[in-house]
Amino acid sequence: MSLPARVRVCEMGARDGLQNEHTVISTGDKVRFIDLLTDAGFDYVEATSFVSPKAIPQLADAADVFTRIRKKPGVRHTVLVPNMKGYERARAVGADSIAVFTASSEAFTKRNINMTIDESIAVFGDVVRRAKAEGVWVRGYVSTAFGSPFGDRVTPAMVVNVSRKLMALGCDELSIGDTIGVGVPSQVDELVPALAREIPLDRLAFHFHDTRGTALANVYAALQHGISIFDASSGGLGGCPYAPGATGNVGTEDVLYMLHAMGIETGVDLDKVRAASRFIASVLDHMLTSKAFQAMEALSKK
Repeated sequence: MSLPARVRVCEMGARDGLQNEHTVISTGDKVRFIDLLTDAGFDYVEATSFVSPKAIPQLADAADVFTRIRKKPGVRHTVLVPNMKGYERARAVGADSIAVFTASSEAFTKRNINMTIDESIAVFGDVVRRAKAEGVWVRGYVSTAFGSPFGDRVTPAMVVNVSRKLMALGCDELSIGDTIGVGVPSQVDELVPALAREIPLDRLAFHFHDTRGTALANVYAALQHGISIFDASSGGLGGCPYAPGATGNVGTEDVLYMLHAMGIETGVDLDKVRAASRFIASVLDHMLTSKAFQAMEALSKK
């Protein structure tokens, strides 16, 4: 079995992690959190989202956050944009790396962004075409790729169909998400080869939530198929406001611990990620869920 020698870990904590938090986090604390993550060695840190402040009040300060964070050469500080208005707001503060999003589930897409999948593709088509014309790097998200919170069935063929359409728009990279954390390795074994017939492996990322404790197993299954880009969230922060029961992303510390122990390089400093998690934990009103973070913190107190 041949596994990738190096893996890109994309940090989601500041955007996908914080968007589901009920505690109001100050702009200064968000900036400090992102700067700590930037210093940890990631080449991709998702900073914020230019969605309507009414939709996600926690991210209402997106422009201020993006303006104040410390930019570092070689690091993409990507921002999520829901439409052309969001794109223009992002560009006004200098964003040069964006993410757009749709889903494999019609029911989820309607609840999440009040559009059908095809309507969302049409809306994002205009955004992506303009972004590419302006030299902006674009990532596409396909949510609910392993199951829907609303009971509608999602098949690999549906995921491939949506993925193909997003890539045809001009996305540079595609992240396939288990939004509600229902996926298991056998589903990964079925989905990755189906996607690989349409999309180069080096343009595919996977985004696993750990709702049912299967995220690391799914990461390992994807590694076996040659996937080398994974999303993770500092401390295991996260969830989706529009997916009932969805809890946090797989913890960045958990992914890094496993990869490093297996001899797979990431270029990310685990201790510095832990420091970022410790900082944001001091701001929030609950414990972080990453098992590796918890273990390292416990050992440090002995």
